[in-house]
Amino acid sequence: MGKQIVVFGTSGGIGNALVAQLSADPSIARIHAGSRRPTASTHAKRMPFAFDLQDEASIARAAAGIEGQVDLVFVATGMLHRSGGPAPEKALRAIDPAAMAELFAVNAIGPALIAKHFAPLLPRDRRSVFAALSAKVGSIADNRLGGWHSYRASKAALNMLLVNLAIELRRTHPQAIVAALHPGTVDTGLSAPFQRGVAPEKLFSSAQSAGYLLDVLNHLTPADSGGLFAWDGSRLPY
Repeated sequence: MGKQIVVFGTSGGIGNALVAQLSADPSIARIHAGSRRPTASTHAKRMPFAFDLQDEASIARAAAGIEGQVDLVFVATGMLHRSGGPAPEKALRAIDPAAMAELFAVNAIGPALIAKHFAPLLPRDRRSVFAALSAKVGSIADNRLGGWHSYRASKAALNMLLVNLAIELRRTHPQAIVAALHPGTVDTGLSAPFQRGVAPEKLFSSAQSAGYLLDVLNHLTPADSGGLFAWDGSRLPY
């Protein structure tokens, strides 16, 4: 029987590219592709489902709809700022509590709820992976510039939640791997306003980034669980 995969955030550039590349893998039998407004798929492997990161019931329903165990859960969701809303803060005086709360809900609480409902679907007797898109700017140790308070803090919170998940799974799922992933600067709507100054060779297409991230996951071992990894496989500090 082939592997079963779940990808959250398939309407985004990286999520969509992940599904496309995973669909070509002959070892994978089924891909559950989640988005807020899924469309019917004609691909035999792909099974679309609806979810809302701020609605735990929708995440619980998605988990209940899956039969059997899951080999990979990939959370490809994230928010830098809402279109038309406050831009990433350059100073503390720019903090907007509602905007900050929304970023924490999407970037930290939502993935935590996915882990709550989907970690029990990981097999206990073989390798499995729970991965989520994080960001290098969420590293506390690497922070040299400040600013972007809500985004940085929400991603730092996500990183801590993933460390906690790794510790918890180590007790019951010794072959499980939990990874936070920095995808680099990807040419999507999220990064479009902030691409100035990025060297052309460091601006990745969604397909490039997805390929890099899947390669990173393929080379991780249980000893790496809980780490934050860049697109090139290097381990980043928390």
